[in-house]
Amino acid sequence: MPGGRLTQPERQQIALGLADGLAYAEIARRLDRPTSTITREVMRNGGPTDYRADLAHRATARRARRRRQAAPRGPQAPAQAHGRDAEAVREYEEMFTTVLTQAGTPTMMSRVLVCLYTTDAGSLTASELVQRLQVSPASVSKAIAFLEGQGLVRRERDERRRERYVIDDDVWYQAMMADARGTAHVAETARAGVNVLGPGTPAATRLENIARFVDFVSENIARAAEQAREVLHTKPDTTSGGTTRRYV
Repeated sequence: MPGGRLTQPERQQIALGLADGLAYAEIARRLDRPTSTITREVMRNGGPTDYRADLAHRATARRARRRRQAAPRGPQAPAQAHGRDAEAVREYEEMFTTVLTQAGTPTMMSRVLVCLYTTDAGSLTASELVQRLQVSPASVSKAIAFLEGQGLVRRERDERRRERYVIDDDVWYQAMMADARGTAHVAETARAGVNVLGPGTPAATRLENIARFVDFVSENIARAAEQAREVLHTKPDTTSGGTTRRYV
């Protein structure tokens, strides 16, 4: 039943597949489901390590009840461009938000970020964000202040002098470089403890090894980000099957 909602037995099979270390594609093949369905299901319900079939089934039921109880958005709700499936887009946005939240970004900030990422223009006004997310202006303002402080969004004025919040194509490059700098600082701090604890002692050796490891990781993050930066400014190659070629 590729087009229907996942059943509880199917969720149990997903949990068993994850426990056996199966890839999403293999689980999908066994259930005769699209791989994207399995990916969304797992990532919006705890990820591969914390997925629980019963919890996922109850959470899905709760989300369905909330959607039924929610007031209709009416004619002001933004229409989906390019013939997109509104339900599929909504589910994808929920999954992406969950992934960012699990990576450490606060939930409201993740929702705003995903909203901007999935907008063709790459920018929205505060009122547009309020309407799309159905939250208060104060929540949007707080989220934007956080994201701006992290260098993930910027502000600009449009032709009507409205303030817009913009996602730069370079945002992931800047984030990776900031991560590399932060990691390098950890290495410096670990190495500073070597003399304090006495070179050659077990504690100092441990810190020196941490510093060497973190140095190697941060240098490679920075090098990889520089090498891949142009990918952020090019149109991805797409295979005949509609999948995007990965850069390695």
